[in-house]
Amino acid sequence: MLNQIAYPTSLEYSSDWDSQPIEFYIRAIPHCKRIDLKLGYFSSNAIRTLSYGFAQFIFNGGILRIITNHYLSEKDKSILVNDEQAEYKSAMMKKIIEEDLSGLQELLKNGDQHFFDCLRYLYNNERLIIVPVKLKPGKLSHYKQGILDDGKHQVFFSGSCNFTYNGILENGESLSISRSWGDSPEKMRIEEHIKDFDSIFSKTNSKFEYLEVDDIIEVIKEKGQDKELYQLVEDEINVLKKINNKERLNQLYSSQIDEFEKKVYEYKNTPRFPYPSGPRDYQKGAYEAWLANDYKGVFAMATGTGKTITSLNCLLELYKTTGKYQALILVPTNDLQVQWVGEVENFNIHNVITVGVDRDWKKRLSKLTTSMQFGTPKSFVVISTYASFVRNALQNFLRYFPKEALLIADEAHNIAAPEVKKLLPTTHLEKRIGLSATPKRIYDPEGTDEMNLFFNDEPPYTYEYSMEEAIAKGVLCQYEYYPHLVPLDADEMEAYKEITLKLVRFFDSESGSFSDPEAANMLLMKRKRIIHKASYKLEVFKDIVKKEFDKRGNLKYTFVYVPEGFDSENEDDRLMMYYNKIVKDIDPSIRVSSFTGETKGREATLDAFENGDIDVLSAMKCLDEGVDVPRTELAIFCSSTGNPRQFIQRRGRILRTHDDKDRATIHDLVVIPTSEQIDKGSASYKMERSIVRSELRRVADFAYLAINQKDAVRKVEDLCIQYELDLFEIKESIK
Repeated sequence: MLNQIAYPTSLEYSSDWDSQPIEFYIRAIPHCKRIDLKLGYFSSNAIRTLSYGFAQFIFNGGILRIITNHYLSEKDKSILVNDEQAEYKSAMMKKIIEEDLSGLQELLKNGDQHFFDCLRYLYNNERLIIVPVKLKPGKLSHYKQGILDDGKHQVFFSGSCNFTYNGILENGESLSISRSWGDSPEKMRIEEHIKDFDSIFSKTNSKFEYLEVDDIIEVIKEKGQDKELYQLVEDEINVLKKINNKERLNQLYSSQIDEFEKKVYEYKNTPRFPYPSGPRDYQKGAYEAWLANDYKGVFAMATGTGKTITSLNCLLELYKTTGKYQALILVPTNDLQVQWVGEVENFNIHNVITVGVDRDWKKRLSKLTTSMQFGTPKSFVVISTYASFVRNALQNFLRYFPKEALLIADEAHNIAAPEVKKLLPTTHLEKRIGLSATPKRIYDPEGTDEMNLFFNDEPPYTYEYSMEEAIAKGVLCQYEYYPHLVPLDADEMEAYKEITLKLVRFFDSESGSFSDPEAANMLLMKRKRIIHKASYKLEVFKDIVKKEFDKRGNLKYTFVYVPEGFDSENEDDRLMMYYNKIVKDIDPSIRVSSFTGETKGREATLDAFENGDIDVLSAMKCLDEGVDVPRTELAIFCSSTGNPRQFIQRRGRILRTHDDKDRATIHDLVVIPTSEQIDKGSASYKMERSIVRSELRRVADFAYLAINQKDAVRKVEDLCIQYELDLFEIKESIK
């Protein structure tokens, strides 16, 4: 705290006294929560001395506010960015260079750059406020003043502006201070200055003309380098070591360096939330709800809203309480294992074992469980697929895991899959989180009940965060939705009708179900394949791609969900090839890449798409669960699905936010074959109506959250009238 620092009785510092200004900066700045500065010039010289202790200030969450009455011209920018050369031109600096060139160079190299790196860090994390001003009628004042605030106490300082190397360490630099806990004159002085600073930051002080800040920010971004917080602290250690040339300051420097190095070590080895702003309110709410439900529950959160981070924040909170992290994370695919490793490491969590991916995972788990058997608590995170979870190789290790370890089940509906479900009664980990955008198991109500029982939860779940809420709060981006009704050709329609007539024999119009579900299901699959491979899809797709290319001038960041399977005439040709060819025919310069289960270097492919090295990425259902494609701006769904889990997850992939993306566009190919003449009293009509209603579930869910809701709904109005369907009612039934 600022009130615990030993200050000179005179409350003054000078570089030719025992109480030196640099000692004030080094001792006081690390304790601050906020620093307000008033500078005559926003230049390297004016702020260089503040480099010492500044990374610690940032480490403690400090906020910096700067008032500067210097407006940056092009010449000023040049001086600021290359301040070293400007200094060399002055006669006074020539003398200093002759006396101590190496000292000056090191100070410029380290202190100056370090401070701008700190400024950039503060700017990137929205903890920097700069207000450029000039005194009316335009004259400038040269001063350096500041208020240091530790959250309870304040110190005001006013200093000279001689910031040369010798001025800092030899002579010419001086400052006086006032303390908020001092005598009456000190208190009055600091109160007046606080009012003055606040009036300028609020732009209510009529003595000043307020200027644009863009030029200064431009310099900070140009001169400062993006660095991690621990790197800033390490740089600060180096800065202190470079100026450690005064015997009477050795002890101060040494103790400060020791303290900084300890902080670096702690920072590198302490789990923390990956973003300086901390968890969002809804993520905090999820943890509190989970805590209230005895460390169990399902987080039913829309795809793209940060389910992974929300669950890892719960693990982080457990670490804060127990001093260790212990978790088993289950995921559906190897791709998700890799993705989870990245998310876990972002929390600065180490000792991550990836089952089946790490070559030595068995050896590492053996060493870990052996230490547990001898009562040695260890921190760890084990990430496994559900397929690996059910095998004896992993189960033999899991029995030694402490019951207090946290089980996180990603895409939690998989927990009730037949093979996994058998192990649930013997799973002893008591703390549990299930993650899913769609927890309900389609066509498996018993499995849904098993999942709910395992997580001690039921709808409404422990924590729910809908897509509608996520879009409204900017967690997911807004989107435009364009459904395209696609007909069947003559041959497809004939085959479709033939199967339909067979289906009618099994359809009970009273109950709306099939008398022989197994036989009906085989016929339904045949009909689905006809819809899946509908030839007119290619024509509609070509029209969409051509129009989007003409409108945008390119097809960058385009994602296509293509139908699975092969051409019926040539089993060697995937349907995907036809879609890719259509894109290439639009313009040969368009870079297209496929993403399938057999794709090698899948992570590199996604990175290339993210970076714009691939324009169009075409994929099948392998991206349904968990894999991120946040850069997607244009999506075309050519693969029909009435499964809410699939279409909700697919949309969530597209709506993930990105700094360079304000909205997404979704085109959806909907194949709904209809007869020219409809007998509304027939069994075939009732069956057909049921199937059309199922196909429109996706359209309803997509349309009502879209920016262009009315236009999207209007596209299917005639179809709804034809089959006496209410699109809004269909949407509500999905819930």
